[in-house]
This record gives sequence, C-alpha cells and structure tokens, in this order.
Amino acid sequence: MVKIDIKGCKNFIDGQLYEKYLCKALSAFDVLESEKGAGNDFLGWKKLPTDTPESLIAECEAVRDDWKGLGVDLVIAIGIGGSYLGAKCAIEALSHNFSKQLHREGAPEVVFAGNNLSEDYLAELMDLAAERNTACVVISKSGTTTEPAVAFRIVKQYIEKTYGKAEAARRIVAITDEHKGALKTLSTREGYRTFIVPDNVGGRFSVLTPVGLLPIALAGFDIRAMLRGAAAEQKALAVKSAENPAVVYAATRNALYSALGKKVEILVSYNPKLQYLAEWWKQLYGESEGKDGKGIFPASVNNTADLHSMGQFIQEGDRVMFETVLNVREAARKVVIEADEDNLDGLNYLAGKRVEHCNQMARLGTVLAHIDGGVPQLEVSFDKIDESSLGAVFYFFEFACGISAYTLGVNPFNQPGVEAYKKNMFALLEKPGYEEASSTLRARL
Repeated sequence: MVKIDIKGCKNFIDGQLYEKYLCKALSAFDVLESEKGAGNDFLGWKKLPTDTPESLIAECEAVRDDWKGLGVDLVIAIGIGGSYLGAKCAIEALSHNFSKQLHREGAPEVVFAGNNLSEDYLAELMDLAAERNTACVVISKSGTTTEPAVAFRIVKQYIEKTYGKAEAARRIVAITDEHKGALKTLSTREGYRTFIVPDNVGGRFSVLTPVGLLPIALAGFDIRAMLRGAAAEQKALAVKSAENPAVVYAATRNALYSALGKKVEILVSYNPKLQYLAEWWKQLYGESEGKDGKGIFPASVNNTADLHSMGQFIQEGDRVMFETVLNVREAARKVVIEADEDNLDGLNYLAGKRVEHCNQMARLGTVLAHIDGGVPQLEVSFDKIDESSLGAVFYFFEFACGISAYTLGVNPFNQPGVEAYKKNMFALLEKPGYEEASSTLRARL
C-alpha cells in the first residue's frame, strides 16, 4: 500500500491553511468520484484494476508464449508519451540492472521506439534488430502520430523483408482503436493480432490497459500481481477521508503552489530503478495540470547521484520548489559493508551495516537539510519494487492526479496544448494542406 507523510511541510503550511486546501481536495474527490467533472468521458482508468477481464490477461500471455515458440529475443515496442512510458517504467524497475551484461536468457528484451525522431537512434535500432530474432508491438490509437508512424513503417518493412509477409503478421501486434484509424485498417488487412486502446482512457492513464500490460508481460513480469496491487490501492483510495493519501497529496501540493508560490515539484528517488517512474509521473502531472496558465512544473532527481549535481541549487537556489521523496521501505537484495584492516578510506565505522542503511540515512539527512534550506518535503512510500507495489503506485498517482487537477481548477483529462508543435512541424515538413502555414513559418526562421 502507498502511504504519505507530510510532516516535512509543517514548517511551511500552518494548520488553518492546510484545512482550507484539505476541504478543496475533498470537494475535488467528490467531483472525481461522481464522474460529473470536466473530462468525465475519460475515467475508464479508475476501474481497470478490478474490471480487467481474465481473457485479456490470457491474450497477453498467448502472444508471449507464441513468440517464445518462434524464438523471439527482441521485442520493439513502438509508441510515444503514455503509449510507452508506463511500460518502460515497469520494465526498468523490475529488471536486473545488469541483465544485458550477464546475458541472462528467458524473456525477450523489450526496447522502445517511436518516441523520438532521431535518425541515429532508428539506424542503431535496426542494427540491433539485424542481430536478433525480432517482433514488434505498435501502439497508436490513430496510427498517424508522426513519431511512432515513422518508426513503425521502418520496422514493419524490415520484419516483412526478413521473415516474409505471412510470418510478419504473426510477429506484429497492434494496440489501437477498436473500430477506426489507419492502424486499425492496416491490422485488419494484414491480419495482425490486435488489442484495444479503450476510448475512455487517455494515454497517460493507460499503463494498466494492454498499452502497458502487454509489453510488461512480454518482458517476463507478472501482470496479474500488478493488477492485484492496483486493485488494493483502488479500494483504499475510494474511501473519502482526511487521511486518504491521494487527498492529502493533492491538498498539500496545491497549498504549496497556490498559497506559497512553490511552482516546481521535484520527484526524488534513491534507487536508479525508479528513473522512469519519474518520467512517467512527469507526463502524468505535466499534461494533466499544465494548462489555462496554471500548474506545478514536474521535475525529478535520482539521489544520491544528483546531490552532486542538482543538490546545490535545491539547497540554496531560488525557493520556488518543493520535493516529493519516494521511499522504498524494503530493498530486494542485501549487501553488507565489511571491515578493512587498513581502513584507509575511513569507512570502518560502517562495518557490519547494510548499504541500504547508508542510503536511507542519506535520504533522511537530505530531507532535513532541504527543510532547513526552505524546501518543503513530502514522502510517498511503498513496500518494495515489485509488480504489486508498482501497480499500487501507478494507481495512487493517477487517482491523486485527478483530485489535484480538479482542486487546481483544470480539466485533468485533456491536453489541447500538445497540438501546437504538431501543426508547425507538419507545415515545415510540407504536409499536404499546410502550404500556407509553411510559407508563414519559414519566413520567421
């Protein structure tokens, strides 16, 4: 279960101010639970943990088993934004840090494409594909989003050329719209196996749909456990209470932002496995709250490494920020520091202690230093880095995001601003229909 601790904010938020924003957050909770607020046609994510059918999980596992039979050892997952960040987060968190170097066999390696337009990246991806037994999962509701569409065209042509058209249909799975769109049309024509992106689930809330579940299952991880963890969190957060962790998180961050001018939230982790949890979180909150001239800017650091790069600014720079610290209560492995006869490094005072003990003392020491430096501290904690805990963390942040955005007074589920760059890019690429805009933009360059 996910827990929250806000005592690191008590020097900054007095009781009266907190009660004010707690009331706002509880009202926002009612809006989210009533499903009558702005964007209420995109609330399908709320019941995914408990409503995902066994048949869907079995279909994911059937693809996994079929590709195992083909000897597939490389899966290229193509998608952008919410179509890849959740899966990337889970796979990075659950994988051995050095599995590639250890050459461990088992599940295929899942790599990601379609999240950039780097020619070097795609060329090097195809170098890898040429050395491996390759299959592809393409994730796009429309099939025409530029970055994944470019990557898929290249990967699809490679798979067809290498394995033939008939086997390519077995090696390509599409996750797309149920009824319409270019990718749906192509999938029907070519005979690809397909999974549905639900109409009522936005991309950044889609990690517990096939968008996230299929790549995670293909990487060898237990999606049933992930859904069970999310379901337990769903049950816990459905209770309206001043102690509800999602309500507390939403109330605190909105008080810091609206009343105290803390416009930057830094998500802090002390385990490199959680780097992509921060990337997923940044999209979730940035795209949900950053609109109408409002919003807390989401940033992240991974300590202790970033204490030696960003630590100076956080400690003594402009006081525009607060930190939300992720605390994993239990390490998966145990490493004890042993005594050394010479003690040239002066570390014998740590002899007999676990490395994780040092990590936790670094976390606590940093929290205290940053409070003294004027940076409020929240703590979000969970038991361990496993499938169940990640499912709970995904659901916690999604549910809290809905409450927080409604507290802020914005629609959590739209993203009108993301179209601006696309229009300019299409015009500069001379896409048909953008000729007039192309001339205007080129005159500005």
